[in-house]
Amino acid sequence: MKLISWNVNGLRAAVQKGFMDIFTNEKPDILCLQETKLQEGQIALDTPGYEQYWNYAVKKGYSGTAVFTKIKPLGASYGIGKEKHDQEGRVITLEFSDFYLITVYTPNSQDELARLSYRMEWEEEYLAYIQKLDKKKSVIFCGDLNVAHEEIDLKNPKTNHFNAGFTDEERGKMTTLLQSGFVDTFRYFYPDRTGIYSWWSYRANARKNNAGWRIDYFIVSERLKERLVAADIKTEILGSDHCPVTLEIRG
Repeated sequence: MKLISWNVNGLRAAVQKGFMDIFTNEKPDILCLQETKLQEGQIALDTPGYEQYWNYAVKKGYSGTAVFTKIKPLGASYGIGKEKHDQEGRVITLEFSDFYLITVYTPNSQDELARLSYRMEWEEEYLAYIQKLDKKKSVIFCGDLNVAHEEIDLKNPKTNHFNAGFTDEERGKMTTLLQSGFVDTFRYFYPDRTGIYSWWSYRANARKNNAGWRIDYFIVSERLKERLVAADIKTEILGSDHCPVTLEIRG
């Protein structure tokens, strides 16, 4: 089973940059998207063989997630069951026979860490949410988690130490999550690999210079490790300031 996660930074813009060709060429069993920046009815994509699930933010042109799946789920839910956190279209959960699949777009702490305190609340509530699901069956979640966990996960750790996405607080929450019975699949296969990133600023030729951050992830329940086949970061795919990340897992 092949899964892809991609922050498209505006799906309508991504479609103009070849999104459908990429989707067709990659042939995922499940495609998870973040930052679709859509309201209902603003786009119609023809995806034969795939069911579509959408979660829209209340605020127009902001956030949003989607899942396209060849495998029919048992059910779907939206958000994490907390009204405070469920206004921005950040989470879709699909239940399958032996696992839950979640696409998630974690809130950014923003410039001058204006939203860091809210981010910390989100982290605690989201972890509680996935732990509750994990007690029922295994969890696979993916998306833009807006954190580079370790220094090898971004090009310039020293100069970014106190910036959004690389604060001690955010990194600490990621450590706590992984210590709670979850596995960062890319690091499972490539514990020491450097220079592989999933997001680059549009400023200062960051992508050309590979001055990036690895902030997009596939994370799975610990007990799924034996089923992991491969994980990758598709740095060659353009169309967004993020590139897709992939996971192959035995069905």
